[in-house]
Amino acid sequence: MHFTYTHAPTNTNYTLDMSAPIDISIPLREGMDTVNCFWAPPLSISPVRAGEFVGDMQEGGLLNFKNVQLNPHGNGTHTECVGHISPDGYTLNQCLKQFVFPAWLITLYPEKQENGDRVVKKEQIKTALEGMPKGTKALILRTMPNDDLKEITNYSGANPPYIDVAATEHLVAQGIEHFLLDLPSVDREEDEGALASHKCFWNYPSKTPRTHCTITELIYVRNEIKDGFYLLNIQITSLELDASPSKPVLYKFLSF
Repeated sequence: MHFTYTHAPTNTNYTLDMSAPIDISIPLREGMDTVNCFWAPPLSISPVRAGEFVGDMQEGGLLNFKNVQLNPHGNGTHTECVGHISPDGYTLNQCLKQFVFPAWLITLYPEKQENGDRVVKKEQIKTALEGMPKGTKALILRTMPNDDLKEITNYSGANPPYIDVAATEHLVAQGIEHFLLDLPSVDREEDEGALASHKCFWNYPSKTPRTHCTITELIYVRNEIKDGFYLLNIQITSLELDASPSKPVLYKFLSF
């Protein structure tokens, strides 16, 4: 199925193949053999039990009818809004009203600092955005090294790479409204509550927070997916919370 997408800022038409979606989410799995961070309890799934009823066909139930307990921020790919750092009651379901965006995929090696931290810096981002079509609203960051260990890594206590606030400032200045990355957070795991990149990206606290903007963390972009221009669809649950498990999907522009 081929469709034509018109990139309004440049009035350019692109052809894309809607029959070949590229899923860059990490499946939510029960137990510890999956991605996890910030000491979140592992996702758990259990059948509903009421009297003689059991919601599990493997236990002889008539159907599967199960409860799921999870932490969106710690158990897998998730999209979050400014409500993550605000007491004002913002929810992702209220903030995210559009779900399809032109997106630019880049790949970078976080730079090792003197203190041992691995950080994505402004100059790296600035160079990687060269060639990005004007008006692109979403940026997808794949960090190196990159392999399927990203689907099962427990990042808790590991001080994983993060984004320097100057790099985040540059993203905002370039009009990026949706930032997707394969790390647990845009900020350092332990930063004494500074949350500098989160606050910068959402312009919070201020009288004009960027409530329509989102951050999606813990994606996984396989190596065979090339850097460049895509159409992005962010799929979320209609959950009134600051974050939701999500399924970001890319579509390749055939004519780019």
